[in-house]
Amino acid sequence: MSRIGKQPVSIPDKVKVSVTGGTVLVEGPKGKVQKAFAPAVKVTVADKNVTFAPTEETRFARAMYGTARSVVAGMVKGVTEGYAKELEIQGVGFKANLKGNQLDLALGYSHPILMTIPEGIKVTVTDQTKLKVEGADKQLVGAVTAEIRSYYPPEPYKGKGVRIVGERVRRKEGKTVA
Repeated sequence: MSRIGKQPVSIPDKVKVSVTGGTVLVEGPKGKVQKAFAPAVKVTVADKNVTFAPTEETRFARAMYGTARSVVAGMVKGVTEGYAKELEIQGVGFKANLKGNQLDLALGYSHPILMTIPEGIKVTVTDQTKLKVEGADKQLVGAVTAEIRSYYPPEPYKGKGVRIVGERVRRKEGKTVA
């Protein structure tokens, strides 16, 4: 049995949790997040707590009810506090700008990269080289951050590219003349 799955998730004030079938909807001050779970997990809401139980005694059901509890706890945290990831752009002439709901990245290619920001995500650009991705859905914040980073991952020779703040890039020595 999952030790994590046994613990209930407490619902703070200003947060509303509703369960419809296998779908859990969490609404709060920072937004709303909705996730669907496998039918192997039973989710119930009672007196400011969300509890979880496996519906069958299979290995999958036991694994999924602990996972469901962690995901719902993350959803509750997301709608109350929110999630944020910071990126930095390094390289001569590399920069980012916001144009409405599109992020315009100049990363040394012959064309600008235009990325449409999904609904529920807020991107802030400071100094044209620092980006902050914020939102209530942890998975979506991470996916948008990974997509921005994938346009030009940091390269090991000069270290230029888009990196997550705190990420270490192993540098390599260039070619030497004998």
